[in-house]
Amino acid sequence: MSKVKVRTGTRFRANRADSHYDVIVIGSGMGGLTTAAFLSLLGQKVAVLEQHYTAGGFTHAYDREGFEWDVGVHYIGEVHKPSTLRRVFDVVSEGRLQWAEMEPEYDRIILGKEEYGFVAGRDNFAAMLKERFPEEAQAIDRYIELIREMSRKTPRFFAGQAMPPLLARAYNLIRPLLLPKEFFQTTREVLENLTSNQQLISVLTGQWGDYGQTPTDAAFIMHALIAKHYLAGGAYPVGGASAIARTIIPTIQKSGGEVFTYADVDEIIVRNNRACGVRLANGTELTAGRVVSNAGFWNTTQRLLPADVRKKLGTERWAKQVQRSSAHYCIYAGFEGTAEELGLNTTNLWIYPSADHEGNLQRYYDDPEQEFPVVYISFPSAKDPDWNNRFPGKSTVEIVTVAKHEWFSQWSGSTWNQRGEEYDNIKARVSERLLEKLYQRLPQLRDKLVFQELSTPLSSDWFQKSTAGEIYGLDHFVDRFKKPFLHPITPVKNLYMTGADVMTAGVGGALMAGMMTACAMQGRKAGEVLKLLKEWQPPQPDETETTKETTAKKNAGQTETA
Repeated sequence: MSKVKVRTGTRFRANRADSHYDVIVIGSGMGGLTTAAFLSLLGQKVAVLEQHYTAGGFTHAYDREGFEWDVGVHYIGEVHKPSTLRRVFDVVSEGRLQWAEMEPEYDRIILGKEEYGFVAGRDNFAAMLKERFPEEAQAIDRYIELIREMSRKTPRFFAGQAMPPLLARAYNLIRPLLLPKEFFQTTREVLENLTSNQQLISVLTGQWGDYGQTPTDAAFIMHALIAKHYLAGGAYPVGGASAIARTIIPTIQKSGGEVFTYADVDEIIVRNNRACGVRLANGTELTAGRVVSNAGFWNTTQRLLPADVRKKLGTERWAKQVQRSSAHYCIYAGFEGTAEELGLNTTNLWIYPSADHEGNLQRYYDDPEQEFPVVYISFPSAKDPDWNNRFPGKSTVEIVTVAKHEWFSQWSGSTWNQRGEEYDNIKARVSERLLEKLYQRLPQLRDKLVFQELSTPLSSDWFQKSTAGEIYGLDHFVDRFKKPFLHPITPVKNLYMTGADVMTAGVGGALMAGMMTACAMQGRKAGEVLKLLKEWQPPQPDETETTKETTAKKNAGQTETA
């Protein structure tokens, strides 16, 4: 793979855009790109409008000082083997997006002094747990079967999202009769019905940072989907996170559409309760037959809709019924040396001070100088087989923990990189503490650091248009999945929502939401979307181009990448 530009999309200029599109999608995150790609494959001309300087939402990557990091694609499950998720990615990227499987131990859960390696494969996972908890073999088997059952029946749980709203309401009323009770319980409720062993429960929920809620609060459906998602291991996009948007954008362009960056939407234009276009922050107006918001529930219903429409719909009442997810800190660190030289591998580290997830989080929220309740460490450069071709002799690490937006309220609305000495001092203190967590595990990195940058909740606001630094959209309480307003079809005609808030958090959740929204938009022709999945075949490589590429790589002394 040749070196690529990490920035994706086309910078918006009024003369580069058509005045009218079949569909306008606000936001180029995973859900928006997926919806746009499906509609484009059905022949519609779609404009995706992204306010950031690069497309991809939380799947984008950025570069600084000769390094590159992802901002949210730490690892993806179920894409390195045949699966629905892999097929959706293949369809929207037309086979251009490739994946590299991680090492078998994809996650290491560290609870104080106890460590547990999550190894790919159902039997391997069960064997590890039974070795550590031999008296809990029956509970472990039941847990694994339960998360697999939940995964199988998830399409039934979310079926209402592809139905018209009235039918969806009726369906959701009878949904509890069609599904196991665990779909409507919290994670802790379900697990404590399986076992009284609190250490085992803490191990099983050791990935709670992937959805941002501890077992007491998180709906078990969210936990089960994440746990099953990674049961067969993890993978990473070849060429880095930016490969996701870069490989999907041509699908949108082939039907006359485009993905524009620097295209900040100020308002959705609504006339006679019908969405008919958008007005950008620079005053440009674009019209469309239909509008899709991938800006999240909060932005869509509290900012983008005109004030009179918000009042008529009562969107303030909706907002009181849901809660934003956690904010976070993330260190983006660059080191001199290859993964081999530095002793890095692809295993993610989940570091907890103890097995008391809820207590650790509450103590930290009460006093941020307490131990971090979770520290997640990822090694993106080790996961990407093309990394050394693009950044020889370098490595990257990301260190993530939770944070509260309110800790930074005095700087809300301020300009990135211009927030003053007090703010910078806080960042320096947090950076020092997080890096120390890394060095405790990998002391050989201490003298190899050449660059580090810390993002705060305000960074999410600035770059992602979050409203309170949230990283996962809305929190996943049990009641969240009962809200009729979290549906792809809105009460405003020709206005739709997509992305994680109409399904679940994560790249996979947003991807499936993108497909679900495309189905909802097709109405009775939803089968056309599913037909794309059913009939997709890998593209046949152009023999001439393949020969040229192979020859070029041989001449450069390179080896083929997956």
